[in-house]
Amino acid sequence: MPTPSEPKPEQDPVQAAEHVASARQILKDLQKKVGDHPELGEAITKLEMALNSLAVQTGGLL
Repeated sequence: MPTPSEPKPEQDPVQAAEHVASARQILKDLQKKVGDHPELGEAITKLEMALNSLAVQTGGLL
């Protein structure tokens, strides 16, 4: 089983999480404007999954 490697200095999980959270909010706002759309819902779900993964990788320090 591979061990998780330390993030490289140019990889900031907190900054990545902020970008994902921002993108999620933009999509949620767009969804409110245009109504429910399956592709928007799927994109939001994938962003939420990515944000959860980042939270696990950073030990919840988001």
